[in-house]
Amino acid sequence: MTKFITILKKPVTGTLISIFFGFILAGVILAFAGYNPFSAFHALITGIIGRPKYLANIVVKSTPLILTGVSVAFAYKMGLFNIGAEGQYIVGALAANLVGIFVNLPAVLEIPLVIAAGVAAGALYGALVGWLKARFKIHEVISGIMLNWIALYFSNWVISLEGISKPNTSGAYPIFSSGWTTFLPEWKSTEAAADFMTNHPYLGDVLRTDFNGGFIFAIALAIIASFVLYRTTKGYQLRAVGDNTDAAEFAGIDVKKNIIHTMLISGAMAGLAGALNIAGNAPHAVMQLAAFEGNGLNGLSVAFIADGSPLGCIFSGFLFGGLLYAGQSIQYMIGAPSEIISILIGTIVFLVALKDVVIVLANKLEAREILKNKNNTQDKDKQVKGGVQPC
Repeated sequence: MTKFITILKKPVTGTLISIFFGFILAGVILAFAGYNPFSAFHALITGIIGRPKYLANIVVKSTPLILTGVSVAFAYKMGLFNIGAEGQYIVGALAANLVGIFVNLPAVLEIPLVIAAGVAAGALYGALVGWLKARFKIHEVISGIMLNWIALYFSNWVISLEGISKPNTSGAYPIFSSGWTTFLPEWKSTEAAADFMTNHPYLGDVLRTDFNGGFIFAIALAIIASFVLYRTTKGYQLRAVGDNTDAAEFAGIDVKKNIIHTMLISGAMAGLAGALNIAGNAPHAVMQLAAFEGNGLNGLSVAFIADGSPLGCIFSGFLFGGLLYAGQSIQYMIGAPSEIISILIGTIVFLVALKDVVIVLANKLEAREILKNKNNTQDKDKQVKGGVQPC
């Protein structure tokens, strides 16, 4: 029983239980809507593992979500809510696109340059939010939301300019192929590649997708962010400010500087997500959008499901990406509307918000166990005192 209570008290347990009941509740909603929940979940699983390319596409879909999730989680440890990750993602993608269409270098130079442009743009945009917070005490949620919209419409305007806008399309020119992070992009168009993919159908199915090296960056960044937060002096300062601003300031930590630094780093991560999306996925260009693409905003949910853990964002990012991608299978296999998957995700996020109920339950079970042990001990003492003592 004690071991069971210990397991219940772990944060990951509450999250896993919330996800489990999220699926159950989503199944109930599907049933009330007139759809067979078992058929829906079968379609969902098929959309994840039915073909090799499905898994590859889920990795591609999850990559920016992991990155923006880590971005939000990093700021959250400082006590900041980086709702502006969407805008930082947009300016990162735009900067990467602009560098990629005006600079053509060998891949060994082009790829780092394209990525660096996105990181720098996102970092500056994030730092602006931090500076407004530190200098004028403007809440990061307010400035972040405003800057999201500014980024969206600024991006739409820039890619409509002559020399940037690709004729007869609603987007910019794609970056040079030397800036692509897609695996073997030029080789895949050769006859040798066609023969290889025919003879190796599993690998061929994967290679026909936009599978790229972005997920390596995402996993590495999550590990690095976790190391910085928990194994460095800077990370300690950031967490100290997040836990208690007044105490941190009293201890000599420069709170304002750390706010700006945190938002700069957080913005850089979101900008990296935008840059890698341009470098790794077709059409390798920014498109004009009437609304947000959602990779930055969905990063909020990813970080939330991960309980603010950068490492947890790897798993929640893949979960989120898998649901978004495989959710299409529910639509065309059983005829359910695409909104069903949004309901599923929303249900999971809602229940994760209630995961502390599991800890409350664990505390009650622990208190009951302690009381039971205490009563048993008292009963034994009474039996000893009331019994015949040996001579």
